[in-house]
Amino acid sequence: MTSINLFYIITGIIVVNFIKDKILNAVNAKHFGDTLPEEVADVFDEDAYKKSQDYKLTNYRFGIWSSWFSLILTLGFLFLDGFEYVDNLARSYSSNSIITGLLFFGIIMLGSDIISTPFSYYRTFVIEEKFGFNKTSRKTFWTDKIKGLFMTAIIGGGLLALIIWFYELTTNLFWIYTWIAITIFTVFMNMFYSRLIVPLFNKQTPLEKGDLFNKISSYAATVGFNLEKIFVIDGSKRSTKANAYFSGFGSEKRVTLYDTLINELNDEEIVAVLAHEVGHYKRKHIIFNLISSILMTGITLFVLSVFISNPLLSNAIGVEIASFHVGLVAFGLLYSPISELTGLLMNSISRKFEYQADDFARKTYKAEPLISSLKKLSKNSLSNLTPHKAYVWVHYSHPTLYDRIRNLKG
Repeated sequence: MTSINLFYIITGIIVVNFIKDKILNAVNAKHFGDTLPEEVADVFDEDAYKKSQDYKLTNYRFGIWSSWFSLILTLGFLFLDGFEYVDNLARSYSSNSIITGLLFFGIIMLGSDIISTPFSYYRTFVIEEKFGFNKTSRKTFWTDKIKGLFMTAIIGGGLLALIIWFYELTTNLFWIYTWIAITIFTVFMNMFYSRLIVPLFNKQTPLEKGDLFNKISSYAATVGFNLEKIFVIDGSKRSTKANAYFSGFGSEKRVTLYDTLINELNDEEIVAVLAHEVGHYKRKHIIFNLISSILMTGITLFVLSVFISNPLLSNAIGVEIASFHVGLVAFGLLYSPISELTGLLMNSISRKFEYQADDFARKTYKAEPLISSLKKLSKNSLSNLTPHKAYVWVHYSHPTLYDRIRNLKG
C-alpha cells in the first residue's frame, strides 16, 4: 500500500458517500407529493400538508447546492495539498507538537466555520423565516456563533492537547489514557450539561407550581420516578419548534420542557410526552446509550493507536512530515465507512427504544394524548410524513409518525 493508493481510497470514500446520500435524498424526495396519510388528517389539513411539502422541497434543493459546494471544496482541498499548507503554517509558529496540533485544527475549524456560516445564515433567516419557524435575532445568531467557537476552542482544544500529550508520553498506549479521559468527560457532561452548558445559550426556569406541575408530579409518583427538577427553557427565542428532553442521572436528573411545547400542547399531552421520556429512563436506554458510546470510543481509539504511527496516513493527504494531528485527520476520513455502519446499528436500536418508551407511556398513562401530541408536534415542525423506507433506515433515529401511531394503537 502506497500513500497514492491511500489517497485515492480516501477520495473514493468521500465521493461514494456523497453519491449514496444524493441517491437516498432523491428517492426520498419522490415521496414529497404523496397523499396525506389518513392517520394524521385530523391535524393536517390540505393547506398545512402542502406547506410541509414545500418546506421539505425547499430544504432538499438547498441541500443539493450546499452538498455539492462541500464536495468540491473538500476534494479541492485534498488535491491542492491544503492540509500540507495548513500544517506548514502551524509549524511556522511553533515546533511544539501540542501547539502545532492545536493551531492546525484551529485553522481548519475556523476556516470551515467561516465557509459554512453563510449557508447557516441563509437557512436560518431565509428558509426558516419563510416558513414561520425562525425567532432568532441577528444578534442572537452571531452571539451563539461566537460562544460556540469559544467553547470549541476551550473544550475541544483542551481534549486535543491532552490526547497529543498522552501520545507523546506513551505512543501506542495513548489510547488507554485517552479512553479514560474521554469516559470521565462524557459522564461528567451527561450529568452536568444542563447545569453548565445550556445556561450559556438559554434561560432555564423551574416549572411554576400549578396544575401542570401537579399532574407531572402525580404521574411521576405513580411510576416510582423521583422527579424534583422540572425546568422550562426559552426555546422560543430561536424557533417555534417544540421539544422536551431528559438529561442527567442520579441527583442531577431533570426534565426540560421547551416553552413552545407548553404553548402547543395541553396538560395531558405534556404529561404523555414526559411519560415517554420517563420510559427511556426506566428502560435503561440512557445508560445503554452512554455505555455503548464509551465502548465504541474505546474500540475506535484502539484501532487509531494501531495505525496512527504509520507515516502513510499523513502522506496520504499530501503532508510530507508525519504527525499525530495530520494522521488523525486521515484516519477519520478512512474510518468514516465504519462510523456509517455503527450509525446504522445505533439508529436501529434507537428506533426500537422509541417504541419501548411509547409502550411505557401507553401502559402507565394513556395512548391517546401521546398520539395527539405527536401529531401536533409533527405539524408544528412540518416533518416528513411520507419518508422512503431506505431513507428512514439510514437516517432516522426515531420511527416515522405513522409507525409510532400504529404501534400506540396496538
